[in-house]
Amino acid sequence: MKMKKHLPYILIVAAALLLDQVTKYIIEANLSLEASIEVIPGFFRLLYVRNTGAAWSLFAGSGMTFFYVITIVALIVLFLFYRACEERDVWNRIALALMMSGALGNLIDRLCFQYVRDFLSFNFFGYEFPVFNIADCALCIGVFLIVGKMVLEEFGVIHK
Repeated sequence: MKMKKHLPYILIVAAALLLDQVTKYIIEANLSLEASIEVIPGFFRLLYVRNTGAAWSLFAGSGMTFFYVITIVALIVLFLFYRACEERDVWNRIALALMMSGALGNLIDRLCFQYVRDFLSFNFFGYEFPVFNIADCALCIGVFLIVGKMVLEEFGVIHK
């Protein structure tokens, strides 16, 4: 693989990973565990929590080895999908780069702390959405881009 053609995607991974780790550091340095700062009353607050599980604290207490293995397998699969993408398939490559950065961001937390630092808390019409972080955002945006592209291709809005 020639590095130059992959540089934009490497930069996406690096930028998203850096943003994730810096925001987690800032939150941890400025908020005690379970403390919060109301940003938009009744809708959005910064709430520092530690997640020992997966998304929405699923499998909490399963042990870190489980998450290490799952994340490493996911990263390998994402990388293989990335390599299989055609060079002109920019949207899928961006999506996969975001997903890899999200997986790496949470893996770093698990390796360093044995938990993931979460801090973005939203309340939607009385429903307290699970607290998440920038790595989770990168993962979700990546999935959304892939699914969105597939839907647009299916309806002929864009061509394969």
